[in-house]
Amino acid sequence: MKSLWILFVLINVQKLLKTGHCTETQDQILSITPKTEEQVDILKNLTSQYETALWQPAAPQYIQEESEVHLFVPATNLETVKNLLQGHAITHAVLLANTNELIEMQTMNDSTDPRSSTNFYERYHSLEDIYYWINRTTQENLARVKTILIGSSSEKRPLYVLKLSLNDRADKKAMWIDCGIHAREWISPAFCLWFVQHSLAFYDVNQDITDILDNMDIYILPVLNPDGYSYTWTHYTNRMWRKNRSASMNSDCIGVDLNRNFDANWCTEGSSPNPCTEIYCGAFPESEPETHAVAEFLRSHKDTIQLYVSIHSYSQMLLFPYSYTVEEAENHNELLEIAKEATEKIRRYYRSNYRYGSGAKTIYLAPGGSDDWAYNLGIKYSFTFELQDRGHYGFLLPPSHIPKACNEALTGVKTIALKVIEKTQTPTSPPTAATPFWK
Repeated sequence: MKSLWILFVLINVQKLLKTGHCTETQDQILSITPKTEEQVDILKNLTSQYETALWQPAAPQYIQEESEVHLFVPATNLETVKNLLQGHAITHAVLLANTNELIEMQTMNDSTDPRSSTNFYERYHSLEDIYYWINRTTQENLARVKTILIGSSSEKRPLYVLKLSLNDRADKKAMWIDCGIHAREWISPAFCLWFVQHSLAFYDVNQDITDILDNMDIYILPVLNPDGYSYTWTHYTNRMWRKNRSASMNSDCIGVDLNRNFDANWCTEGSSPNPCTEIYCGAFPESEPETHAVAEFLRSHKDTIQLYVSIHSYSQMLLFPYSYTVEEAENHNELLEIAKEATEKIRRYYRSNYRYGSGAKTIYLAPGGSDDWAYNLGIKYSFTFELQDRGHYGFLLPPSHIPKACNEALTGVKTIALKVIEKTQTPTSPPTAATPFWK
């Protein structure tokens, strides 16, 4: 009997080690707040010397005294990193100790078919599943949805835009929404799917979405960075990838930060010419086929698109131009008023606080961004949403959090769209205050 018990214990210990469900062997997310300039320098060096992934801020150059840093540390380097922090009296807290389990949870799906699953939109989906969803959604809504191929990625994956159009009104204006510009931000493509489903299901039911679709066509790009997104699904070690997957002519390092590659004060302070950094700006503006395809489409539709929205995560913020300079945009007060109203509605309905303001003043300088570029193109209502959460789960937001995160963003986007219609158009029916998803 004793020998059987020992065998049972050995088998289960072996199973724990094999599956990675033993806390000591798992990757972790650390929260670190440097107190001195010396500690800031140590953290900057740490993030470049070890196989870690900086979650917050986006790059080492943004690390500052008394500013919280979120760092993904693989199990293989965990002891070394913690010893280094301890050796320099840098305190840390473990935000997530079960990272591997969360990644496994995010990739679990019961079906690729929206019709055969009651919680299809409450799951994350691989790029292949999203392409399948795009095709099925178009086929089932031929009168209301059109798929537009606007280009292809560095690795020749298609860039599909869905056009939602509910009537043929003359001189009809439009809005643009893109998701998934950064590969690891999985809640972003999840929102694009959620938004399309909500728009189709609740037209003529929800007054807000009815008013919006009666007055605007909607262009939606579910995955702007398909190569990077697909890469994050292939293996646990790739889950924290941010950039696209293009090769550099002068370096072995892979990828460009697509949100530093637009022609908006390109490659100045807040981005990097180094291909090995997370905020590499690329060889030249629109050097990447993904950014060039988006820019070309927006240029060809600049007379009709009045509202630009880019969906990111995480940190719960609603940002607007400029991000490349602390100078205020021409209609800064108007953008501030709209952002304030949107965040107030989110707080009222969901009790979630979202910071709002111009990008450079609210977080940090970030040149080459899509929202600034769209604004300079002439789309004077341009916003970036940073969805849930504030950092506890970060890029590993569990599937159970998808509904609330998407409904918060949905409330914000609807509020913004209605305000833009009110300010720029004579609506076919009077816009009403944005209502939450469940009303």
